[in-house]
Order: sequence, then structure tokens, then C-alpha cells
Amino acid sequence: MTATRNITPPKFNDITSAVRMLAVDAVQKANSGHPGAPMGMAEIADVLWNRHLRHNPANPKWADRDRFVLSNGHGSMLIYALLHLSGYDLPMDELKRFRQMHSKTPGHPEYGYAPGVETTTGPLGQGITNAVGMAMAEKLLADEFNKPGHEIVNHRTYVFMGDGCMMEGISHEACALAGTWGLGKLTAFWDDNEISIDGHTDGWFTDDTPKRFEAYGWHVQSINGHDADAIHAAIEAAKAVTDKPSLICCKTIIGMGSPNKADSHDVHGAALGEAEVAATRAHLGWNYAPFEIPQHVYDAWDARTKGGNAESAWNSNFAAYQAAYPAEAAEFVRRMNGDLPANWAEHAAKVMESINAKGETIATRKASQNAINALQPALPEFLGGSADLTGSNLTNWTGYKPVRGKSTGNYISYGVREFGMSHIMNGMSLHGGLLPFGGTFLMFSEYARNALRMSALMKQRVIYVFTHDSIGLGEDGPTHQPVEQTTTLRYIPNMEVWRPCDTVESAAAWIASVERRDGPSTLVFSRQNLAFQKRDAAQIDAIRKGGYVLSEAAGDLSAVLIATGSEVGLAMDAQKALAAEGIHVRVVSMPSTNVFDKQDAAYKDSVLPKGVKRVAIEAGVTGFWHKYVGLEGAVVGMDCFGESAPAGELFKHFGFTTDNVVKTVKGVL
Repeated sequence: MTATRNITPPKFNDITSAVRMLAVDAVQKANSGHPGAPMGMAEIADVLWNRHLRHNPANPKWADRDRFVLSNGHGSMLIYALLHLSGYDLPMDELKRFRQMHSKTPGHPEYGYAPGVETTTGPLGQGITNAVGMAMAEKLLADEFNKPGHEIVNHRTYVFMGDGCMMEGISHEACALAGTWGLGKLTAFWDDNEISIDGHTDGWFTDDTPKRFEAYGWHVQSINGHDADAIHAAIEAAKAVTDKPSLICCKTIIGMGSPNKADSHDVHGAALGEAEVAATRAHLGWNYAPFEIPQHVYDAWDARTKGGNAESAWNSNFAAYQAAYPAEAAEFVRRMNGDLPANWAEHAAKVMESINAKGETIATRKASQNAINALQPALPEFLGGSADLTGSNLTNWTGYKPVRGKSTGNYISYGVREFGMSHIMNGMSLHGGLLPFGGTFLMFSEYARNALRMSALMKQRVIYVFTHDSIGLGEDGPTHQPVEQTTTLRYIPNMEVWRPCDTVESAAAWIASVERRDGPSTLVFSRQNLAFQKRDAAQIDAIRKGGYVLSEAAGDLSAVLIATGSEVGLAMDAQKALAAEGIHVRVVSMPSTNVFDKQDAAYKDSVLPKGVKRVAIEAGVTGFWHKYVGLEGAVVGMDCFGESAPAGELFKHFGFTTDNVVKTVKGVL
């Protein structure tokens, strides 16, 4: 072994060697992967999973199970080995298909593939952030549902993380907030092996990490990560601290068990090679063929009986809770199932009717707040928040209860942490029982972009509220004026982006986002007031299709104007001006291109008839819109950054005027 650091190696045994060799053999067979982390964390995994983790392999969705997150997701064979050995429905054939097409064992753990994988990890720092969200969800649900003598929400969140997770900035955002919240049921294990892809980290990662976490308000311990007794004692100590999250700094040797590659970056992200695999087998005393696990090892790891007993005990407790608090029990089941209230459809219809009747001309960010206010009484699972922009995003509502430090509530001030907020919300959604939404300026969606992508990848029900959606925000200038953001968000697969034009479309966007169960929604709102548009009942219903005819041409159809958000009003004005010149155009409002694209061809053709020239209008980049207007159509937009000036002057300067739209339409006819 090349290790030179003063870490006492473990006495190898079959229980931990099984984990090491499953990782070694799977990576070797695939000739791709990261064996080092599973080999280095085998003792930590053994102690946690066999002595502490409360889970039931027969029911991976048991509501009160402990959550386990592998934040250093490149070491995915660790979690696959643990799931297989402890009795989850992950057969050995799937481990043999590691990193192969359509296997349940992809290169990084992916939510929805293998049972027991709580979240998709791999983008470093995001797993620990998910775990913070899960622990926050546990706390809020416990505060809401637990009663004296009836603790139906009482589980812990455990997370493994590596040096890369510590270096990524999102870990700072999430872990600082976890300390402020005092998340006593969150325990993180740092695999402190001082190795990353480029080699030993002493040239680029010399933080005093324990002091950093102590400064956050965490309980911190440092141990030998290969000493089972020390690991067990540290977990017990972490459990005893109820008002702080815990970090257990585990000094380890990456690739422990490999006699020639341990403690080097050579074992980080590549197969060991046939010779070193054989040498590792001999070094561990593992006298079994690849993927062969003896029965005594299976017996030692099997968690099905223990897990079944734990869930049965919880079921008995829940039955007593149900007898004493039937309404609360029914609400808990509904919330954890992700179902909407029985009266939801009726309530939503009344909200739409009321908002339409008012006919207000207001900013859509204010229209969004009005929709939240109206919908929230029917949605106790609503958990709002903002990244330090509540007064601008208007994501709060009448009677909301802000969380302050270790208090409880239903509205979170995340601080200036857009990325952390977004992936914490993913963790909350994955946990279940809450419907999180959070706000910031649309421009700052850039900080959070990878979390939004992960929402879509994992099909999570998270709602992003982005305000100040264009040059219409005015004097803050181009640093704050988004021009490409709405378009690029539309390009994220499985993301539904809504840019409504008035109060009614804003409410419809909120309702559609609440009802969506297979992915996230992004709601894009204006700072400035937008005119109310009159519609009949059929048009209101058609908003849900993403695009619809808002105003029909008064005569023979010459062209179609397609617009979103603040530019819908401009399209309506242009329609009148063109009609005065004998040119009749249809106005199509398209608040969600993603949703419109999912409609059948007949509907899309009825809105955008073939053979009719089209002009799109949006205060943003133009390239996206050619999928609708084609090469013969035109786009009124802007392919440059904005300026610092009042909104009215900016719209005029960049050509968002009736005269320019009229000129553009004439140009394509």
C-alpha cells in the first residue's frame, strides 16, 4: 500500500470485503467507474447500515424510514452494493450490468432506477444539499403532525460526502443554513481521504473544514474512518446532539485494500486492472470469484427482518395516531402520497372565476402573489420561500409563518443562496409531504441552473418563481435584465416554463404547476404592470394547453402574432393598428411553449394554421422562436444585452413598439 499518512488500517473481514470487491469487480467488468470511494468507506458503510440505519428493504417508500444520500455519487457502486447485500430488489445481475444501457445501476445513482436510491447524485455538493432539504422537511412535518405520545415523523437523514462535495460552493450555502436551523437529525460523514482526480489535494484544498462546520453551528467529530468502534461511537454521539447537525470527519485511505494503488488518484476514477484486482483479492483474503457472495455475508447484511419489524412498530404507532387524530392521519397519508385535496378542482375553478371577474391590470409578480393567496387555503403542503427577495418576488401570502432559525413555519428565507434554495427544494420534494416553491430574479436562475436541471431529471414537483423577467425591470441595467434565460430554461427537457401575460394566465400557470406530478415548473413574472385581457370561458380553459387564440382576426387572416408575457399587450395593440390598415392578424398568447408542444397536431394547427405567415414577439433572444415562425416569418426580439434606463425607454429603444411590430408584419407579407 502506498499510503504514508498515519491512519491505522482495518483488520479486513468478509463483511466489508464484500463491499470492496463488489465495487472492484463491477468497475473492472465495466472498465469504467470509481472504485476508490467504496473501498475507502466500507467500514463506515458497514457500521451505519448494519447498526444504525432504520430502513426496510421490502418497502423502500416507508414514510418514516431514515434517508440515506450518497453525495459523492461517483462512488455509486457503494450504494448498489449496500442495497443488494441488505435485501433490496436489486439482483446481482444488475450489479454485473453496472454502467450499461438501461440497467438499474447507472454510473451515478439515479432516482427512480434502483429501489432505495433516494436522489440522483453525482454533481458534487448537491447530494448534501438534498439531504439538508430532506432533514428540513422532516423537521417541518414533525412540527406539524406529531402529537404528545404520537411521533409519526421521527427519522434521521444520513449522507456520505467527499472532498469534492466540500469544495463545491453549494455545500457552503446548504450547510450554513442547516446550522442555522439546528437540524439535529442530520448526520454527514466526510470521506476525508485527501485525494481528488488531479491527485493529493494539499495543493488546492487546505481548508480547516472542521472549524468551518463548527462556525456554521454544526457538531463536529474527527475519527479514523477505518475504525468500526470509533465510527459507532461517533454516530451515537451525533444522535445525542439534538440541536445541531453533525459532521463526522472520517480520515480514510482511498482504495483501501488495493496493495499498490490505495492512497492515490489512480484508484479514484478508473478500474484497477486485472493484475491489481487479483492482488487486492489476495490482500483482503477474499477467496471468491467475481460477484460471488457467500451466504454468511448475505446473512450478516440482510436487513429485511429488522426493517420489517421497525416498519411494523411504526404501523402500530400510526394506527394509534389514526384512532386519536383521524383527520390529521388522513391528511398525512394524502400529503405523503402527493395527492391533491378532494376539493381541489372546485377550489381552483372558483379562484380562476374570481380573478377573471376582477380584471386587474397589475404586475404579474403581484398576480402571482394573488394566486398564491387564493390557492394556499386549499394547500397546507405549500412551503414558500425566497432567496432574500421576498419583497420583490412576492412569494409570501397573508397569514404566512416565516421560519426563523429553529422555529417552525411555512415560509423560508433562504438568504442569498439561489443554488442552495433550489436544490434544498428538490430534497424536500423527494422527501414527500411538502410542495415547495421558491423565488428569485429570473437573472439569478443562472446561479441555480444545475439544480433546475436536476429537478427535471428526477421529475420532481418543485415550482420556481422567477420575477423581473425582462428589460422591463428597468434601471438596474443589463446585469439584472434577463434576455436569454427564459429561452434556455425552455430547452431543459421535462421543464415546463410559463410566462403569463396577465392575472388570469398567472393563476392558470400556478394551478397547472400545482397539478403537475411528473416534473418541475418555472413561472416567469414581470415587475411592471400588464394589461388584463378579456377572454371567454373556452379561452380560459385553453390556457392550460400552453398556447391559444386570444384574439381572432377581424377579417381574412393575413398573419399570426405569437407573444408571451408583457409582449401580449403589444401584440393586441399591433392587431388594432394593422386592422386599421386592412391587414387582419390573429393574436396567439403562448404562455408555455413546452406545454403547447405537447398538444396534438390538430390542436396546434388550429392555433397556428399552416401556410399563414407568423411573427413572434418576446423581449428576449430571437433564435428560439424560429421553430414557430419558420424562415419566412420574423421575430421581434433582442439579441443583445440591455441598458440602464426606465422600462418605457428601453422597450422603445429595443423596438418593442406598435410601429415596429406593424412594420415587421408588413415585411413578411
